[in-house]
Amino acid sequence: MSNIAVIGVGNILFCDDGIGVYAAKYLEKNYDFEPAIDIIDGGTLGFNLMHYFSQYDQVLLLDTLSMDEEAGGIYHLPSDALLGLGDTRKTVHEVEVTQMIELASLMGLRASISVLGIIPSDIQTVVMDLSPIVKEHFGAFIQTLLGVLAEAGVSATQKDHVTSLGAIVQGSYKFIL
Repeated sequence: MSNIAVIGVGNILFCDDGIGVYAAKYLEKNYDFEPAIDIIDGGTLGFNLMHYFSQYDQVLLLDTLSMDEEAGGIYHLPSDALLGLGDTRKTVHEVEVTQMIELASLMGLRASISVLGIIPSDIQTVVMDLSPIVKEHFGAFIQTLLGVLAEAGVSATQKDHVTSLGAIVQGSYKFIL
């Protein structure tokens, strides 16, 4: 079993809220990792993600962040920094993630948890796509993610055939229809 999990969370039905799920699928389709890591589509599992916190040494959640910053901004926050944001957590989704981290801490679960997040432009429109701003920053989001993994001692090798973000998004339609 891998000691690192990358978990993409969010709802692909609400525009940019799906960035975590799309990024996880993009990693899975386009990269090989050494040592191996587990890439998990956490979707909207919410508190059901808790069991991953006891199975891994390190968990990296991919998500949106609602901070008073410009859309497209990318942040890597260790769990204690996310907990310190207090009232700047504005979406129900982020409150749930924060509550999971707080509960994991109280339960003494072993994972070191961090969040790699991007400031969304739109998480309310019902559309299976990303906003132009988040699409523009998707490459930087992936590069930041690869950098975080490199800091954890994981090297990434791009596969010979690259699946585009557009193909990842379009491929997600089949799970809904």
